[in-house]
Amino acid sequence: MIWADYLEGYKSYLQLEKSLSGNTVEAYLKDISKFTDYLANQGFSKKPMDVTQAKIREFINFINENGMSASSQARALSGIKSFFKYLLIHDKIDKDPSAMIETPKIGRKLPVALSPDEINNLVNAVELGSETGYRNKAILEVLYSCGIRVSELVGLRLTDVHFTENFIKVQGKGNKERLIPFGKKAKDAIQAYIHNYRGTLKIDKKDENILFLNRRGKKMTRVMIFTIIKDLAIKIDLQKNISPHTFRHSFATHLMEGGADLRAIQDMLGHESISTTEVYTHLDKEYLKDTILRFHPRS
Repeated sequence: MIWADYLEGYKSYLQLEKSLSGNTVEAYLKDISKFTDYLANQGFSKKPMDVTQAKIREFINFINENGMSASSQARALSGIKSFFKYLLIHDKIDKDPSAMIETPKIGRKLPVALSPDEINNLVNAVELGSETGYRNKAILEVLYSCGIRVSELVGLRLTDVHFTENFIKVQGKGNKERLIPFGKKAKDAIQAYIHNYRGTLKIDKKDENILFLNRRGKKMTRVMIFTIIKDLAIKIDLQKNISPHTFRHSFATHLMEGGADLRAIQDMLGHESISTTEVYTHLDKEYLKDTILRFHPRS
């Protein structure tokens, strides 16, 4: 199929016009590749403008029949819709074949959150006597205290951390910047890491301003952060499937349960839409019961 030029233009559109991060761009392109692979296997050797609504529906039915979850189907369709929207905007097609296709219905799944005790147990499981102990503790404290994404964590720079004002500057999705305050535990952990570990490394020149570094003095990867957290969960026998994102969920959940304003949580998480943040309005029954008993006039 002669799709390469169109996909290259689409990639530039996502990067330059939509200002999406590298990881998001790759996710969109991966979704499109699933669709083009399907078309190729079906013997479809035409250009994108020859794709019909029926072909897209066939693909959605195919991935559904092959056991793909509703959320994954929705994401794949989102990528396809985004691609054809690009073609329409740039006058490559006259009509969008994906426009009338509805996204598969998915139930809103409540995110897994850790309790404060579970957070403490994970942090306390870090061995400060080990070579990377101070770094790993600082990573956990920042993830929980600031609720940032793992991609934002690995991209944090030394100059983004303001110890006097106690906040970090984060560059999130779409290169949008936001300021997030941090508490004493996170501050102490970062300073201990810089003094006891980072300052002892031979740092790669291009990563001199990156906060969290590996043993070779280079920027850490997201996979490394996942591994650190998984290993700690195994160490304390935590019976939950967790990831760096779990700390973000826990951050938001604990703020919500503590009575924080939803808009403030939205700002700190960097959510563009308040509806994304509203998933954190799930609270335990005891908290809801206590709220009703304390504040409802008929209680």
